[in-house]
Amino acid sequence: MKKENILNDEHTKSLLSEALHDCDDGELFLEESTSENFSYDDNALKDASFNQSKGYGIRAVNDEITGYSHSNDINKESIKESINTLSSVKKGYSGTQVIEPKKTNSKLYSDDSPIDGISFKKKIKFLEDVNDYGRSIDKNVRQLTVGLSGIQQKVDILRPSGQIFSDLRPLVRLNIAITIEKNGKKETGSVGLGGRFSYDNILQENTWKKQLQEALRQANTMIDAKEAPAGEQTVVLGPGWPGILLHEAIGHGLEGDFNRKKISVFTELMGSLVANEEVTVFDDGTIPDRRGSFNFDDEGTPSQKTTLIEKGVLVGLMQDRQNARLMNVSATGNGRRQSYAYQPMPRMSNTLMANGKHDPEDILKSTKKGIYAKTFGGGQVDITNGKFVFSASEAYMIEDGKITFPIKGATLIGSGFEVLKNVEFVGNDLKMDPGIGTCGKNGQGVPVGVGQPTLKIKGLTVGGTSG
Repeated sequence: MKKENILNDEHTKSLLSEALHDCDDGELFLEESTSENFSYDDNALKDASFNQSKGYGIRAVNDEITGYSHSNDINKESIKESINTLSSVKKGYSGTQVIEPKKTNSKLYSDDSPIDGISFKKKIKFLEDVNDYGRSIDKNVRQLTVGLSGIQQKVDILRPSGQIFSDLRPLVRLNIAITIEKNGKKETGSVGLGGRFSYDNILQENTWKKQLQEALRQANTMIDAKEAPAGEQTVVLGPGWPGILLHEAIGHGLEGDFNRKKISVFTELMGSLVANEEVTVFDDGTIPDRRGSFNFDDEGTPSQKTTLIEKGVLVGLMQDRQNARLMNVSATGNGRRQSYAYQPMPRMSNTLMANGKHDPEDILKSTKKGIYAKTFGGGQVDITNGKFVFSASEAYMIEDGKITFPIKGATLIGSGFEVLKNVEFVGNDLKMDPGIGTCGKNGQGVPVGVGQPTLKIKGLTVGGTSG
């Protein structure tokens, strides 16, 4: 039976309603996903893959207990079996259905599939053009890798009330990594670009050439970088992608489940001053075409802008429906899942720090000595205490208020909780990341966005190789 028929099948609706009658919450989540990935390396197409998947997940929620059953076989018999397996969740329990989410007419991105819009031949020609151009503009290029991917995800949610929520979610991404060699030294620069739009945004010649030139600039800049000094430093974070530190070190600690379970460093601090008064942080899933945006979350709750920290005060958390109910607050549209095979949980969408009042140049001028971190690589965070370790892939020394020479091997070590308090200045140049973020939590990965203005932090520990 076709999925569309299942959604409108009165027997299926009746089965779901009956199954969840004595539960606090639950839903039938159906998904169809089409994806493609291309990789061009060493002057040749190394990978071209096309995948289709579909399936459903049925969830029954009673208090803190959740029953979940999923299958890639979408038919009435399979769904009936899944519903029967959830009977243990409601055994001996009489719950009260939580108020159903309100439907939204929001359209934050196009319904058009990026995969169908451009021919296979044109995509391959694009990869070849990027490769040829990149190798032609610098004789020191030794390796150039280009990745292109596209996804069209169709989501349908059937609620116990019979309401149906449907969404088509496009997603594309371009990755470029370029390695150069000079005087026996090698360095790699990498960039990315993406969002919920068509390939046309990426395949424009001026767009991808700018991305490639940026990757090359990074590599040429860092190849002569000096070793980073170790010790406590003043650190200035550039706008945009450095917001990943905000996402990891602070954002996860503001998700509802960690606070309900009292394992977040922010637990029971609602209404308290947790940051410099210049700091305002929010999560916003309503920004058009952004990687972390969606019309409604994976429970049917419309996406929204949620203020988390306002002028230094903790004022909100990101919530899915279950944790919101248990904490006696409203869901914020942050119930997300990787696919039909996973249960939803509180997750970030686009997490940003709001603009401050300071000019970025003035922030630099106020810094006698410190480090300017422009781009981050990998990092690790402990949610329970907010402690983090992040490596800066592009960083510079600041001397007498000016950016001077590039440094390598700089590792930022600290606590998100302490960083918030040690913010000295917040710039007025808010910028979002280029659309490449993926967030991992409990084995699930979802697309996200980050952003921030220029930020000055005092007393941050920097791990380096120079004394």
